[in-house]
Amino acid sequence: MKTPFEAIALEYGQRKTPRVVAKGQADLAQRIIEEAKRQGIYVAEDPQLLALLSKLEVGEEITQDMYTAVAVILSWVYWLKGMQPGDEKVPTPKPAKPSNFGKVS
Repeated sequence: MKTPFEAIALEYGQRKTPRVVAKGQADLAQRIIEEAKRQGIYVAEDPQLLALLSKLEVGEEITQDMYTAVAVILSWVYWLKGMQPGDEKVPTPKPAKPSNFGKVS
């Protein structure tokens, strides 16, 4: 029997512990992955981690036995983005509003 296609999304940065923010199978899983890619979010394919995370419900934080596996993924994501731990808590500067300085009317 074929295992259904699954996806689980984690949120981390504003909280001390990563938590599940979305999960689904089949079409919903595909939509979760497409939205993540659209937003530039890294998508990892790790069947063992998926099996662990699938035990959690949406809104639940990861458990201590998942820390190492999730930390490996997060460290890879940080490296890909050129970030260091703590960078996610620094607010991104808002673009400056255009001014009329230098405009000729």
